[in-house]
Amino acid sequence: MQLIVFVYINKRTIFQLQIFLNGEYVRTPEVHRLERINLKKFDSTKIKNIAIAGHAGSGKTSLTEALLYKSGATDRLGKVLDGTTVSDYTPDEIKRKCSVYTSLSTMETGGFKVNILDTPGLFDYESGMVEGIYASGCVMITVSGKSGVKVGTHKAYDCAKKFGKPTMFVVTKLDDDNANFNNVLTQLKAEFGPTVCPVVVPVIADRKIVSYVNLIEMKAYKYENGKAVETDMPTAEVSEKMEYRIDGLIEAVSEAVAETDEELFEKFFSGEAFTQKELTDGIHKGMNEGIITPVTCVSSADLSGVDMLLKEIGLLLPPPSEKDAMVGETPDGDMVEVPCSESDPLSAFVFKTVADPFVGKMSYIKIYSGTIASNKEVVNAATGSTEKVGKLVTLQGKKQIDVAEAGCGDIVVAMKMNVNTNDTICDAARVVKFPAIDFPKPCYKMAVRAKKQGEESKISAAIARLLEEDLTLAYALDTSTNEMILSTLGGLHLDSVVGRLKNDFGVEVITDTPKISYRETIRKKVKVQGRHKKQSGGHGQYGDVWIEFEPCISDELVFEEKVFGGAVPKNFFPAVEKGLQESVKKGVLAGFPVVGLKAILVDGSYHPVDSSEMAFKMAASIAYKEGMRQAEPILLEPIGALNVFVPDDNTGDMMGELNKRRGRVLGMNPADKGLTEIIAEVPMSEMADFTMTLRQMTQGRGSFTFEKVRYEPLPANLVADVIAKNAVTD
Repeated sequence: MQLIVFVYINKRTIFQLQIFLNGEYVRTPEVHRLERINLKKFDSTKIKNIAIAGHAGSGKTSLTEALLYKSGATDRLGKVLDGTTVSDYTPDEIKRKCSVYTSLSTMETGGFKVNILDTPGLFDYESGMVEGIYASGCVMITVSGKSGVKVGTHKAYDCAKKFGKPTMFVVTKLDDDNANFNNVLTQLKAEFGPTVCPVVVPVIADRKIVSYVNLIEMKAYKYENGKAVETDMPTAEVSEKMEYRIDGLIEAVSEAVAETDEELFEKFFSGEAFTQKELTDGIHKGMNEGIITPVTCVSSADLSGVDMLLKEIGLLLPPPSEKDAMVGETPDGDMVEVPCSESDPLSAFVFKTVADPFVGKMSYIKIYSGTIASNKEVVNAATGSTEKVGKLVTLQGKKQIDVAEAGCGDIVVAMKMNVNTNDTICDAARVVKFPAIDFPKPCYKMAVRAKKQGEESKISAAIARLLEEDLTLAYALDTSTNEMILSTLGGLHLDSVVGRLKNDFGVEVITDTPKISYRETIRKKVKVQGRHKKQSGGHGQYGDVWIEFEPCISDELVFEEKVFGGAVPKNFFPAVEKGLQESVKKGVLAGFPVVGLKAILVDGSYHPVDSSEMAFKMAASIAYKEGMRQAEPILLEPIGALNVFVPDDNTGDMMGELNKRRGRVLGMNPADKGLTEIIAEVPMSEMADFTMTLRQMTQGRGSFTFEKVRYEPLPANLVADVIAKNAVTD
């Protein structure tokens, strides 16, 4: 008997077994697949780290899926609507049919290892975009061929430039009947300037794409059954009907490349055509310097143009060896440059954390120098503590593939390490700390309480885990209202957090609009008596005080005594003060704490037998209640300082909105990128839904900060409503 087993590699099927017994093929009930373990190690010249960012719905996840499929990293093409994509795999993402978290996927193409960070586009999940772009070496910004440039396009571009990342625009959804590449290209040039440089453009006839022209290769391709076939370049007649001329685009590309080098500029000026290598090298250099932003186009649905994009990834996008030099701070406070060199000591940065209740903490690490390996001893530069590197994996969405080690420029995930986002881990031979990522500040606040009594501690523990993962969350006790306040970036962000608390940690919460911490005070000076007398057989209770109450400038009760002749013995002064201190916790109007109150003990009387500390404490409380009623009590509302940034076109609308909210505009300042800063003071009771209003008014371009600064009298027309909602009975 002869048994022969063939193992072959297929682009679609990673590994497949065929079994022959005595020369005959043995049909097996199922195809056996083996896990492909990537044993090949790539140096920093053969790695590309790409963040795919852009406006929500512009095709980021679909592009990721198409790249993975076309490169052979996956054997099927998933769809967002079906919930079958590699990068959108969490229940929340499948339910919402959009990206909520930044995911990591890996592929190999053209001899390069490519780490793809698929980032969210919704503004509520902006932290994912920020952390993905920070860790990338280049940012692909998707722009829908149907809807064009949106606010999310600008946010992704601005974030990339903030971190000094090269950018590339990818026009997607060209298979849509309403897509218009020409309009999108014109819009990109108008809004992002002369750096925009098309490298792949579609040839359109009768509103259909007939081929794609690669302006670097000067070749045209048409797609038959998903495969690219070289075809003739468009004729002059076809080009005349297009809204752009091919020769004009070639001229624009050549001009952009000429700006990158003096020799190339002289060659361009003399009228000579650039070679394909000169164009490639020029665009590559221009991307590194931030003076060229290539534009390519794809249809992720039928995969047209995806193969050309894979070529551009290998030719144009910079590897870590060119762009990943970092500047860090030593323990002595000195700044030092850390080159991307594998021979240097290890230095790596934790840019993302996942708090998985089943797998444990997963730390996403970008390696900037040296090599990281499992069980290696490292120093956490943020805390000074020594940690041991956990198991290392690379990811294909949710699928984990073990790796023994990874070199500089690569991205890996360490399991169950005691490190957090923004921590730098390094070799003890060179301790250096890299700058932390500046995440958006949470501005949408809601009160949170347990749905079931007794689960408050479980909620706090679960949210503590989420706070490690998401630095755009905040959770704190409002001491003025005794409510736990959860702050997020918006309503969708809040829904996701509440969903994770229930599904991942088994705790249900109820959210509500936070209470407003009003205060009470008085407007005039009064003198009142407080007498507590009680006789019940044996020793009775007797306390008698005269107290003057008057307004003052203080958040705490100011207590003084001016008793003459021993009308009230000194040993009862503390009891009087204690009675007042307990009383000012609740005002007489609606039960809010009292501020701006000064109490002066001026007179009283006592009984040598029946007087006690308790009696004088009760007498002080009686005097307080009577004095507050006579001293014209009023309600005070908290006022916050607002700094809001809005597009210049929305300035008038925002001024009107602030007037509706009883705000006072204090000034206006011009800001960058067509924005205006409005400085105002607004009552906190009017700001509950301001986050949503601002987002709707500015389509997501606006931002604001808001902090409580002081208290002011509540307008008389609003007092009755506040008292009705908050009044307490004695």
